Amino acid sequence: MRPLVECVPNFSEARRPEVVEAIVAALQQAGGAEVRVLDVSSDTDHNRTVVTFVGSPSSAEAAMFAAIAKAAELINLDQHTGEHPRLGATDVVPFIPIRDITMPECVAIARRLGERVGRELNIPVYLYESAATRPERESLENIRRGQYEAIKEEIATRPERAPDYGPLRLGPAGAVVIGARPFLVAYNIYLNTADVEIAKKIAKAVRHSTGGLRYVKAAGFLVEGQAQVSMNLTNFAKTPIARVMEFVRREAARYGATLTRSELVGLIPQAALVDAAQWYLQLDNLEASQILENRLTDDTGSAEALERETYFIERLAAGTATPGGGAASAYSGAMAAGLVGMVARLTLGKKKYVAVEGQMQAILEGADKLRADLTAAIEADSAAFEAVMEAFKLPKTTEEQQAERAEAIETAYIHAAEVPLRVARDVVATLDLAAIAVEKGNLNAISDGGTASYLAYAALNGAGLNVRANAGVVQDQAAATAWLQELAGLEARAAETLRAIEQVLQERR
Repeated sequence: MRPLVECVPNFSEARRPEVVEAIVAALQQAGGAEVRVLDVSSDTDHNRTVVTFVGSPSSAEAAMFAAIAKAAELINLDQHTGEHPRLGATDVVPFIPIRDITMPECVAIARRLGERVGRELNIPVYLYESAATRPERESLENIRRGQYEAIKEEIATRPERAPDYGPLRLGPAGAVVIGARPFLVAYNIYLNTADVEIAKKIAKAVRHSTGGLRYVKAAGFLVEGQAQVSMNLTNFAKTPIARVMEFVRREAARYGATLTRSELVGLIPQAALVDAAQWYLQLDNLEASQILENRLTDDTGSAEALERETYFIERLAAGTATPGGGAASAYSGAMAAGLVGMVARLTLGKKKYVAVEGQMQAILEGADKLRADLTAAIEADSAAFEAVMEAFKLPKTTEEQQAERAEAIETAYIHAAEVPLRVARDVVATLDLAAIAVEKGNLNAISDGGTASYLAYAALNGAGLNVRANAGVVQDQAAATAWLQELAGLEARAAETLRAIEQVLQERR
């Protein structure tokens, strides 16, 4: 089964269908066959379109860059009006892990895309939710406060308004907020009144930030002559939709209003609907396995597992420049971290190893974090090399173009060295954890710990080759020297650790 990420970009346009179609077309063309658009929802009152699509991590990233570029070309925020708050032509871009991909990997996608948008499109980028670089920016509302008009005035003068990437100025395309988050349900409830103040009062009562339900964000609008309570449910498992519906129903009754209908914007997970069915039908004993579609899906599990195991190997074997040795090194490191986590799990809870319970728990947490980081580096390495190739394709007719091209190549080479250097750091840290796992972990899994050690060491050697290759071509030789010095230290430390592991393997067998 291939890794699958969902992306739900919001564009500040709904009244010109031809613009929405052009943006979606650009998205699909750049993403190729690996991107599937699931839904396009436009609201003319809000003057906003929400697109939902899924794809592989690399295709989703490429698709979003193209969509942001097209939206910047076709949407002018100086001429935009609508009910919904906004700060950019492409207003917000969340990446959501769906299958065989972690939240840290989605964070890496968001940050790579943000850096590229800021650098190539000269659009300010703010990172939010799990990708935020500072606590106050985890909340979208904090970033978007005052909307486009306020940020346009303050971006260059107030440090707290400075973007994470891009220039300290807003053009007509505004800014874009990019991040990673769990699945969000966009859910609207309509009232039998045109009094928007009632919707605003209900929204204030239900949203968490003003004392309402946890994991609920809400605002009141007038849409098609009806008051609307517009909500984002950020964790439907902990605050179910049925609970939100009944809360709004009770609040509406206080003002003599009733609910006429509700709607979804975009898609909803099956689990959220099952929760609602359990609540309203009082099916206390409903199990996921009782749902026909779930049972049918389970029957295909073995085939999907085989596809997942062979997918990356097939990509390596293809006659393409990426993925290559750097991605393979990260993959090897991720496998090593996975095996270290396996040893820790097989040790925890065993009476014989109760004395090392605390150490094993720490190893487990560390190994899982390293595995996520190294898994993210698989795609990051390929993306870094592709950026180098793209830089070489830049025009070089004029002296100005030559200078810009040279700068782009240098930046790309530096990034292409930094990714494998991070892999080297992570696999040495994995090797350190493997040493403890081999020495103190479950004896029945000692061969797994040993395998992890050799995989991590191989990953270090592969990453080192890539660091040295890029260090030899960058103009910034001070940076190159620092990379090589750090790499030499990591290699010496790893060699010593591996010798110690091999000694323990001989003693404990």
